[in-house]
Amino acid sequence: MTKILREIGMIARALDSIANIEFKEYDLTRGQYLYLVRIYENPGIIQEKLAEMIKVDRTTAARAIKKLETNGFIEKRSDKENKKIKKLFPTEKGKELAPYIIKENNYSNEVALQGLSQEEVATLASLLEKARKNVEIDWEQVKKGHKRNY
Repeated sequence: MTKILREIGMIARALDSIANIEFKEYDLTRGQYLYLVRIYENPGIIQEKLAEMIKVDRTTAARAIKKLETNGFIEKRSDKENKKIKKLFPTEKGKELAPYIIKENNYSNEVALQGLSQEEVATLASLLEKARKNVEIDWEQVKKGHKRNY
């Protein structure tokens, strides 16, 4: 049973490592490319929703967002109705790079799923979605300070 999560972890770490190397020339590291693409796909998203979408804590998201902003990939804009709310948007520089990142992601998916039938891919996607939803329940509880019972 534990082998499944180890396999998922190894795949995720290998692909993250590849992406970090490939995107280094753009000053994107440590998964920042993931934030940029989500902002590109969801212009005007707020930091809290982005953190929830990526499944990271707010501090981790804030660091990545700050770096993306400093490097000119995204910008924060105040909400028209509530100036305290800061919405995230890709800059022109971010808009130019995001499709390349998406292309890399599509390629990585093709490589990872090579040799699987369409039915196997659909089954794998469905099973992984179920597993993610199961984990999200614990993630939400732990985030609120609750302990899990092992």
